[in-house]
Amino acid sequence: MIKKIIISACLLLSLVSFAQEGSSSPYSFYGIGEVRFKGTAENRAMGGVSVEQDSIHINLENPASFAHLKLTTFTVGGTYNTTRLKSDTNEEKARRTTLDYLAVGLPMGKLGVGFGLIPYSSVGYKIQSLSTVTDAISSRYNGSGGLNKAFLGVGYKINPNLSVGVDVNYNFGRIETSSFEYITGVAIGTSEMNTANLSGVNFNLGAMYQRKFTDKLNLYGAINYTLENTLNSRNTRNISTAFYNSTFDISTVDILGEETTKNKLTFPSKLSVSAGIGEARRWLIGGKVSYQKSPGEANSYNMASNVGYGRYGSVSLGGYFIPNYNSFNNYLKRIVYRGGLRYEKTGLVINSESVNDMALTLGIGMPVSGTFSNINVGLELGKRGTTNASLVQENYANISVGFSFSDKWFNKRKFD
Repeated sequence: MIKKIIISACLLLSLVSFAQEGSSSPYSFYGIGEVRFKGTAENRAMGGVSVEQDSIHINLENPASFAHLKLTTFTVGGTYNTTRLKSDTNEEKARRTTLDYLAVGLPMGKLGVGFGLIPYSSVGYKIQSLSTVTDAISSRYNGSGGLNKAFLGVGYKINPNLSVGVDVNYNFGRIETSSFEYITGVAIGTSEMNTANLSGVNFNLGAMYQRKFTDKLNLYGAINYTLENTLNSRNTRNISTAFYNSTFDISTVDILGEETTKNKLTFPSKLSVSAGIGEARRWLIGGKVSYQKSPGEANSYNMASNVGYGRYGSVSLGGYFIPNYNSFNNYLKRIVYRGGLRYEKTGLVINSESVNDMALTLGIGMPVSGTFSNINVGLELGKRGTTNASLVQENYANISVGFSFSDKWFNKRKFD
């Protein structure tokens, strides 16, 4: 049964990852868009902390974790997002529903293998600057698309306390942006359309360590290092004159020019270090710190004189609590209760103002009776950006749902 679910979900996500509009943020115009991936629903509910060596949950951020899987595990997750966008003069609301990840983990003794697909970043915005003054210029801007990651990872358990791993990611995607400028009262204007086809490969290294502190307490540590990499971007720009009507359907009249260029977007290495303490299958508290140098990831169509890219940094704190994981007569005691805090300095600087992101996270993990599978639900309440310097502040709520199915595969049948 689980194999049928995996095949169906793989086909579904492969199609949806290209078609979904995963962002409503005006900040998704810059770089490769809004980076949506923040781990599985379980890790996301703990502020992004993922330091424990788990045997039934896939950790998509550290390939060393694959070595600790005891059962074949399939995981898929999605998010419902609602955002209130606020500037000094205006306020709007937006909603999105997206698939976030799909992955399979296979235990092979001391080895573990994981593979899957992650919609990593999204571009999705509709912005307009309208003027009611005759002979004044009005503008409309749209954007869609994003970057996806298909990955294959291997983890190896050196000893019961230490494991290492590596994964390779094939990055691919397509970003489309358009702008239309016209003079108020005139039914013809200038249209510009940009398309960027992205592709590239990068590698991610990881290690996880644990040791007994007392009879009950364990100390945990993890490190994750993403090597510097580049994205190849094939850009096409098309400029034309166009008509528009009262419903703002735009039809091209005359193509004024078209050009194709090739760029390389450089992404510097990224380092994440995590540590935690806890009692196995009872409670855990941990933290994570991440750092990345300035990427300078602007493409030819989204460069601006008032925009810069600084260093990325994030701090997370989170954990979980299970009242009694093997309780037979009280289901509530077997539920995993999670919580965390997260702060990110995204590195995007507009009008000399840093665009930062902070959030409070909560969640629960509900075991499926009679199995090692579980359903994970998380809530994330956060704020991105500011209204200072004529920017936009986004107050958002994310409801994430993840399904983790675990079962034994490749066993010989003794009875038909």
